[in-house]
Amino acid sequence: MAEKILIVDDEIDMLKLLGMIIRDKTPYGVTTTNNPLEAIELVKNETFDLIISDFKMPGINGLALIDSIKKIDQDIPVIIITAYGTFETAAEAMNKGGFDFITKPFRKEQILYTIDKALKWHNLQKENRRLKEQIEKMEKP
Repeated sequence: MAEKILIVDDEIDMLKLLGMIIRDKTPYGVTTTNNPLEAIELVKNETFDLIISDFKMPGINGLALIDSIKKIDQDIPVIIITAYGTFETAAEAMNKGGFDFITKPFRKEQILYTIDKALKWHNLQKENRRLKEQIEKMEKP
């Protein structure tokens, strides 16, 4: 089954661009929303392997979105994309559990590489958890 990516950005053009890049160049499923509050509900009700979010959005920003998503699924990687990138903002995003921080404008290859890296990491996390559970079952008398 192909991995599923949720893209969150208040700019419709950016949603279309990212969706098009991912659909054209990868086998991944893509869901988009321009509402970060809807994104939280989507993560509660569906399984996603990766979240890509804008940093600056009305309502809640990318950092608050990371907090909300990590309360639902602490292992899901979140990539933050922003035109307002600073070292401090990037460090704060990483400290909150963000996977990576990309500044706009970005190259198509850069976003595809980061998506690939994040999904490989997520798959390793799932495999690690599965193996730990198997070991625990074998150790129980």
